Parts: sequence; structure tokens; C-alpha cells
Amino acid sequence: MREDATAEHPGDPPPPWRKLLYIKQAYPDNYVDGSFLDLMRKNVNVRAQFYWPVVLRTCAVSQQISAIVVFVGVFTLLYAKDMSARTLLWIDTVAASIGYVGWDILSIDPPGTWMQRWRIIQRVVVILATLAGLTPVLQTLTAAISSDTIWALTAIMFLANVAFHDFGSKDVVNVRFPDSLSINAGIFASVLLASRLDSGEEVFSLMLFAVDMFVLLPPFRRTYRNFSVVADVSILALLIGLSVLLFSLISPSLVVIYILSIVFVNLICPWWLIHAQKYKSEIRGPWDEARIARRASIHSAT
Repeated sequence: MREDATAEHPGDPPPPWRKLLYIKQAYPDNYVDGSFLDLMRKNVNVRAQFYWPVVLRTCAVSQQISAIVVFVGVFTLLYAKDMSARTLLWIDTVAASIGYVGWDILSIDPPGTWMQRWRIIQRVVVILATLAGLTPVLQTLTAAISSDTIWALTAIMFLANVAFHDFGSKDVVNVRFPDSLSINAGIFASVLLASRLDSGEEVFSLMLFAVDMFVLLPPFRRTYRNFSVVADVSILALLIGLSVLLFSLISPSLVVIYILSIVFVNLICPWWLIHAQKYKSEIRGPWDEARIARRASIHSAT
């Protein structure tokens, strides 16, 4: 049975409203007390972002875009016979060797033993043997498909490579979803481009370069990013320099488009985010659903 909290006489003022559901009060059901908004909080969990730290974190995006640009530039030179397959093989070998040595020295969890290093060498041999065995298949894989379709699918796969890349991860060993999807998209795009080359040696060298750029380069970049900001920015500068050099050999207009894209991603987009931050409005109050506290926080409170 509900209690009655209405006025005893018609002329008497109603008693103060109480936040109770089991009593009948002289107020409508949608009545809002004057203290209703006293406990309202705005932007409790919003972290203030600052321009230059955001710019530094955006370097990972520019690095991934530049890696794709470098790969496309190398393919274009190989496709136009301006670069030989043997030259690319030497580049693959030197780049992978330098990257592995740097990763082994700077990694937070280095291999540590010669046995583990020997296992890495065995895996490299397996990858090389697999690529060598699949080269004839990859060379004729898309022979019945038009080049326009290949270019369109390649562009879509490279966009997926950037979209699903795990830019925030600091793990230099394990690959998790959706980063695995990003790697598969990059390798699939590389297979599509490699199938348009004339010789098996060109296909093998390009696929080996794809492994360097889309499989090995991301953990190398994370290792250098964990080591220091200077190393991270240096890698971006190196990739930008290679991209400008390769595109300058193909078309100067591509260099302009690429530089404008990097400026937009790395400088304008962070400013855009900081500028839009003032419009962030997150409201919390007693009307929100109750949140279950974690066990660790409960123990720390007691």
C-alpha cells in the first residue's frame, strides 16, 4: 500500500517533493525538481588533446600511406622496365637485413638466444621457398582479367590496408585483428600488381618487396616508435624522401599530390581535431544507467 504525501487541506501548500516512487505525491509523474541538474557533469571522461602530440601520433598514418606510395612507385618502375628485378632483389635483401638488425637491437623483447634467431632464419627460408614456388602461378593468376579491373581492385585493397591497420598498437611481435586484415589486403594488392609483370624474376622480387613493406615494416616501425620520437619521425622522413624520389621519376604532378596529401593528413587533420574538440559535449548525471565497478577498483577502494 502506497503512502500518501499530498496536502491535508486543499489550501495548504504541498509538501516538498521527494525522490521516492512508493509514495503518492501532489506532483505530476514528469515533475523535475530544481536540484535535478545539480549532479550533472559535462565532459568527465574527455581528454584534452594538444596539437603537436596529435601530430606525432599521426606520423603512423603518414608512414603507412608513404609505404604504399613507395611500393606503387617501385612497381611502376619495374613495370616500365626502368628498374631491373636484380636491383630490386638487392634492395629487398639490404632493407630486410638492416631492419632486422635494428629490430633485434632496439626491441623491448629481443630474440635473446641464437636458437631463436636460427628459427627466424628458418622462417625466412620457408618464405623464400614459398614465393619461389608460387611465382609461376602468380605470374598468370589474372591473365583473363582486364588491367582496369586490376588497378581498381588494387586501389580498394590499398585503402583497406590503411583503414584496418592497427596504428595504436605497440606490440612488435604479435599480430591481432584487424591488423591481420590490413596485412592480407596489402599482400593481395601486391599479388594483383605482380600478376601484371612479364618475368618470374620480376614477380618474385616484387612479392619479396611486398613482404618487406607490409609484413616486416610495421613491427620495425613500432619498435622505433617505442624507442624514441626522433626515430619515429626519422622513419617518416625516410619514407617521404623515397616516395618523392620515386614519384619524381614517374610524374612531377604525383609528387605535388603526394606532398599535399601528407600535409593534409599530418598537419591539417590534427588541427581540425583540436578545433572540433571544443564542440565535444558529453553529459552525465544521475539519470544514467548504473555502472558496475571493476573488481580491482573495489579492492583498491576498500
